[in-house]
Amino acid sequence: MRITEQLLRQRSEHNDGILSELEEVALHQFEIEKIENVDKLCKHLKILLLQNNIIEKIENVQRLKELEYLNLALNNITRIENLGGCESLKKLDLTVNFIDVTDLEESVLNLKDNEKLEDLYLMGNPCTEWDGWRLFVVASLPQLRQLDGKLITPSERIEAARRLSSLKSQLKEKIKEKQAKPQSETSSTAYTTENRKKMYLEMARVSLIPASGRGYVLTSNGDHVHRRRNCRVEMKYMTIV
Repeated sequence: MRITEQLLRQRSEHNDGILSELEEVALHQFEIEKIENVDKLCKHLKILLLQNNIIEKIENVQRLKELEYLNLALNNITRIENLGGCESLKKLDLTVNFIDVTDLEESVLNLKDNEKLEDLYLMGNPCTEWDGWRLFVVASLPQLRQLDGKLITPSERIEAARRLSSLKSQLKEKIKEKQAKPQSETSSTAYTTENRKKMYLEMARVSLIPASGRGYVLTSNGDHVHRRRNCRVEMKYMTIV
């Protein structure tokens, strides 16, 4: 699905469909593949909720100067980029995406200009499988107050700053290891952006069934999801609607 003016008006009924004054819009679980039009039509947005879609790139949000909270959890994003113009951004949620160690340093550098950013979520991304990822992010982004919902303590900041040089060396070695792995080691059932997109679209077509009187759940065998260490987070987001 595309983010059209019609869709935005439908999702802004609480604001009488007046897009120019809209401050919050929820577009989660709409099978959206690309961020578009929100920066042109909703220039005063403060909250943009795009979680649980199949978006592959952060784009077309640079002109949202008043944006404070961007939720892109459960998408297919591989790199943090194009957020420098979001000068009011305070919270960024990228839980369970595909940011790997190969793109971690660049992703972090791309947040340097977001001076008001206090709260960042990266849990469930491949980069978090590296033991040094948290200290690396803490040292690289001193403006952060919380990382993955956990308060950054003064002692953690000191340790991160002290170890930054060695962490950069470790990261380079980790990237070399990653790049040295033969492509044949990647299973056709591995949790990749392509497989997640396929799984997502399949699940979107599955019928809803009652769940203990509390709502509905989507039926799925979950084969691909259960192959990933952090997949439980995605199952929690994807199955409850």
